[in-house]
Amino acid sequence: MSARAAALRVLDAVRKNGAWADAALAAELKREPLGAADAALASRIVYGVLQNRMLLDWYLAAYCDQRLDHLQQPLPDILRIGAYQILFLDKVPDRAAVSEAVELAKAAKRGVAAGLVNAVLRKLARNKNALPPLPEDDVERLCVETSHPRWLTERMLALLGREEAEAYLHANNDVAPLTVQPNPLKTTAEKLLAELSGAGIGAKPHPWAPDCLELTGVGDLTTLPAFYRGEFLVQDAAARLVTLAAGVSAGMRVLDVCAAPGGKSFSAAFAMRNDGEIVACDLHENKLGRIRDGAARLGVTCVKTQAADGRVFRPEWEGAFDVVLCDAPCSGLGVIRKKPDIRYKDPATFAALPEIQGALLANAARYVKSGGALVYSTCTVLPEENEGVTGAFLRTHAEFSVEMPDHIPGTLLPHRDGTDGFYICNMRRSQ
Repeated sequence: MSARAAALRVLDAVRKNGAWADAALAAELKREPLGAADAALASRIVYGVLQNRMLLDWYLAAYCDQRLDHLQQPLPDILRIGAYQILFLDKVPDRAAVSEAVELAKAAKRGVAAGLVNAVLRKLARNKNALPPLPEDDVERLCVETSHPRWLTERMLALLGREEAEAYLHANNDVAPLTVQPNPLKTTAEKLLAELSGAGIGAKPHPWAPDCLELTGVGDLTTLPAFYRGEFLVQDAAARLVTLAAGVSAGMRVLDVCAAPGGKSFSAAFAMRNDGEIVACDLHENKLGRIRDGAARLGVTCVKTQAADGRVFRPEWEGAFDVVLCDAPCSGLGVIRKKPDIRYKDPATFAALPEIQGALLANAARYVKSGGALVYSTCTVLPEENEGVTGAFLRTHAEFSVEMPDHIPGTLLPHRDGTDGFYICNMRRSQ
């Protein structure tokens, strides 16, 4: 199995099965292990094609006599794989990109179209320094240039203005920085930094997230001895701020109503020095298993899992927790850098989310004791899932008021903060 064949199988799973690219890629590399270099190339191609699909299609259309959406699958994806290498990967010779694409077509039993693949990609290679202009319409040009659908491009223009929206859309195609939080139960930031640096990994203190490191040149992070020993938690810097906003400390009782895969529960356990109780909930038992596995790796014993629907009231939990975390299911538009295929999801599927989020938040509020904290968070950038939800909640729950530390922003964006797009609102209960 070649890197390009693996990439094609992943893109096929995304297209046909609605699979998330990161999960499909992990499953493919587990099913058909590749060497480190080929695995890295396969990953680069998958993410590169999804991040630039509309732009690739624009240029391919200029050199293909047939419409791409009229070609039999997987020919469009084969052309995109070839085009991405030609236009974006300087270390891959154009001839190799073309010949490998032709072989992919033959292997996919599309041999009769191998000539088309060869001709289109050779034309693209010959003209890559004089490509056809992008659309004249300003919004359409931005859509194609950044490979974001028009609805999302227009929405961000309305929310952020031209300059910031363009920066946000371009940032979504950047490589997301890898942030880890050292596990204070097993090591220190200084010791972990020294170990990772000694292993050839670029590691430095995060510029503003407390007790976090920013890593580069990692490869497969799960193969590191420090990972097996549970010496760090992989967590975006924005998510790290959730437990800080809530003021989690030792001895507290904490409820995480939408906990999977467990990152915020584990971060809370670190802040509590494993002293206290954290009840981590999810609707699905298989997700709870992931939380238990993570806790075992990290040596966290204060986290207990519980299968529960966050919208269904549990009388035994009423007023019982110092801190309640409500990291609500959302559209995920803040993590496009990590999940580039999110941008292609049908926006109609997001319409019901604010109602679900509001119900989760209202129910979670019942579990907060007097003087306790309720933290609502999402990894989206849409105000109807963020300020819209907390605003509606606060209008009907006078016993809660916003209490955010001055150094923690409520909204974070990739182009401003170098993090996921993220929303945090900490609310304190007065009675």
